[in-house]
Amino acid sequence: MILLDKQMYHMVTDSLKQVSINNLFARSVVEHHVSGSVYADDAENPKTFYVVHPYGMSLLFGDFSNSEFNARFRDYALNIYKSRNKFEWMQAFPKGWDKVLGDLFNGSIVKSTDNIDQHVTNIIELNTRINFKFNFQKYPDFSKKNLISTVKIVQTNKKIFEDMNGSVVPKYFWDNADDFLKRGAGFSLFVEDKIAATAYSAFVHDNKLELGIETVEEFRGRGFAQYSCSALIDYCLEKKLEPVWACRLENIGSFNLAVKLGFEPTAEIPYYRLCK
Repeated sequence: MILLDKQMYHMVTDSLKQVSINNLFARSVVEHHVSGSVYADDAENPKTFYVVHPYGMSLLFGDFSNSEFNARFRDYALNIYKSRNKFEWMQAFPKGWDKVLGDLFNGSIVKSTDNIDQHVTNIIELNTRINFKFNFQKYPDFSKKNLISTVKIVQTNKKIFEDMNGSVVPKYFWDNADDFLKRGAGFSLFVEDKIAATAYSAFVHDNKLELGIETVEEFRGRGFAQYSCSALIDYCLEKKLEPVWACRLENIGSFNLAVKLGFEPTAEIPYYRLCK
């Protein structure tokens, strides 16, 4: 595995275009919309790639027959040399990788439904990621008139970007507020001047905008996320952007909200959590 210099990212583009699963997060790294890391099997004629977004999402793609790269990737994935201190959530394309990874991680894969000891190291947790397709005909009208007077929705500005805290907030998907305001968009819901929920563009490429959502813990379970998401979807439709949604199958809240907003599940993809 070779860490590519940012000036070499153009070598990744053609192979990334062949990836048919949702890959907007990888494009954000390769196209310099956000910081990240790109690895390859060779610096001169790369055929296998591994792209890591700073949030921890990653994509393995290209030729899966390079045994030398695969062996080094196995050590990386199992964090044998303690080269990282956080999890990475990996998708792989094409499907041929699944058999290769099964062999590489033999004895180290556990399913997310298993009773996992979180203190055990050198394991790969196998999850499922769902890709959705937006169906405008199923998009309901979350009329803003239904909001009570103490609730308001505003477009996300620099202050909101910097103040919003949580595990899935815009600052984890963009290098800074200026980049977010230049390339992306978001809408935040306030309750009595306290931010309660935000929906924002995690990635924007061509005519696609992938949604990210966060609800502040004290405001969860009150349906606020659907209104901030609806505001962002309305923005997409106005700008002729296709809303994109993806989540782990195990994230029941995100899955149900996607369906409620008019998204339909289209693909189930193995989703590997690489150990830290």
